[in-house]
Amino acid sequence: MPDPNGFLRYERRLPARRPVPVRLQDWREVYPPASDELVREQASRCMDCGIPFCHDGCPLGNRIPDWNDLVRSGDWEFAIEALHATNNFPEFTGRLCPAPCEAACVLSIAGGQAVTIKQVEVEIINRAVAAGRVTPRPAPERSGKSVGVVGSGPAGLAAAQQLARAGHDVTVYERDDALGGLLRYGIPDFKLEKEHIDKRLEQLRAEGVRFKTGVNVGVTVSVEELRASHDALLLACGALAGRDTPQTPGRELRGIHLAMEHLVESNRVVAGRQPSASISAEGKHVVIIGGGDTAADCLGVTHRQGARSVLQLDQYPLPPDERDESRDPWPTWPWILRNYPAHEEGGERAFAVAVTSFEGDAEGNLTAVRIAEVQVSRLDGRRTVSVVEGTEREYPADLVLLAIGFEGTEEGPLLANLGLTRNRRGGIDTGSDWQSSAPGVFIAGDMHRGASLIVWAIAEGRAAAASIHAYLGGDGTLPSPVDPSAVALSA
Repeated sequence: MPDPNGFLRYERRLPARRPVPVRLQDWREVYPPASDELVREQASRCMDCGIPFCHDGCPLGNRIPDWNDLVRSGDWEFAIEALHATNNFPEFTGRLCPAPCEAACVLSIAGGQAVTIKQVEVEIINRAVAAGRVTPRPAPERSGKSVGVVGSGPAGLAAAQQLARAGHDVTVYERDDALGGLLRYGIPDFKLEKEHIDKRLEQLRAEGVRFKTGVNVGVTVSVEELRASHDALLLACGALAGRDTPQTPGRELRGIHLAMEHLVESNRVVAGRQPSASISAEGKHVVIIGGGDTAADCLGVTHRQGARSVLQLDQYPLPPDERDESRDPWPTWPWILRNYPAHEEGGERAFAVAVTSFEGDAEGNLTAVRIAEVQVSRLDGRRTVSVVEGTEREYPADLVLLAIGFEGTEEGPLLANLGLTRNRRGGIDTGSDWQSSAPGVFIAGDMHRGASLIVWAIAEGRAAAASIHAYLGGDGTLPSPVDPSAVALSA
């Protein structure tokens, strides 16, 4: 029985982050392990509401009150069972998900302090790994059916694990030289140390999943060959087409890069996959354009590379510190000021501004950015950015990183050979069973939804696996937490 008074006795608390001067000297994760006392205290703040809206905030439908109460009572063994019942990879979501479940927590009504759901989640999986409770669960019988999964990000890996445990032969194809998708080279180690990916891959291999790296489907292996080798295909290739700003004067100057170009190189250097990065912030004046997760990742990387200065620009005005109920009523995801650990490490932020031009020298090298105040409005669903006259100013810049989002999945031979076209969001449409217009070819994750949260990728991977299992005539049903038309909570 949950403690109905826990939230009255304890305030919301998170473990202290590692000190800034210490963590800037390495690439280790920002948060140290939390004590049992702190985690159990915070878990006891969950009062197991009559209607747990946190379930609706989480597309996986995580049984949050259940495992909060198990942690409160010290039953860590059953807590990981409850957590794994709906989430294949809590070590990823507990570190990377922005926690829409917390925005939907009943305790967050009227500016209250939500339960630290995300922190409890990551501590459950941390203790399970340390205690040896994350073990392979191979299928007792094989189905004789084969599935090819293209892409080894969270959607592809979640689907692969579900299908392998259902007895199907699963092969995951990854075009990069290491597995994990964006988790591997797109996310800095100070948010996700890569040992967590490697440990989970060991489990998947022991469950029968086969992996092939360096395979660019449609280029190094034909789509026809893959379709002939498997009874079904799942495409989970992500949404890696970065948004650019080609219309901005000076975009051709050297020193301007898409954010992922910088992050991937930096992560490869940290992983020892290449000796040095051609795009480095060391000793440079850096300008990061964008205000989201990717921009914050770039910020943390530039600090650790030794940037001389860092300025982060956001077109939107400064958000409020607390939820505006008239705009984003509970339990929807609120527009508020989000301060990432990277922001306390240094740098400046400017809101309601945009770059009007990039300035350079006679050799074509970037030297500065000109910015101006802007007003963002929407008319008939279209966003309009208007420059405020007389507000232009110039800042020195040797390196500009464009972290302004993604345009969807990448065009290429894979889509062309299957006759698939991107929709207006840059994703690939599917039927209600996650199957594309190409028979036997299913789509999940960001490739279907567009760039989104890791928790949605895992949810879509699990749901697509359930449809593939049914398509192959598998016994019983697999969990299917979302359908292709599912969207986040909105007013």
